Amino acid sequence: MMRGSRWLNLALLVLFPVSWFAPLLRAGLLPFFDLDAISVISGLQALWQKDVALALLVTFLALFAPYVKTLGLALVQFDLASPRLMPVLRELGRLAMADIFLMALYIVLAKGVGLGRVETAWGLYFFTGCILASLALSHFGAKDR
Repeated sequence: MMRGSRWLNLALLVLFPVSWFAPLLRAGLLPFFDLDAISVISGLQALWQKDVALALLVTFLALFAPYVKTLGLALVQFDLASPRLMPVLRELGRLAMADIFLMALYIVLAKGVGLGRVETAWGLYFFTGCILASLALSHFGAKDR
């Protein structure tokens, strides 16, 4: 399991950036017009123009927390960092899940208001899968040691 989890974790270093550009959802104001695709990156770009504090938080949760956690886990798995780092890495993984919660909350609120149309896209599941895989790898990686 340990050898396979190392390579799966390294794959996340490529998959996370792909998931940031994948369409998370499609949103539109009126039901008759085309929907605009929103990715993590396009959402962050719009957020930086509106609310810098929230943009900093979401940037940390969506980009830095999962990526730093994945890098840290790789360092531990290849014996380049101490296993004592694992509790910190697990907390970073939990923070990354907060971003998924924010997106789900946005979708529920947007659908509840009824002014526009919101549809989830494949990137939301892809990004969520990357986060969950990262959490599972850090959980099982700690047990392998």
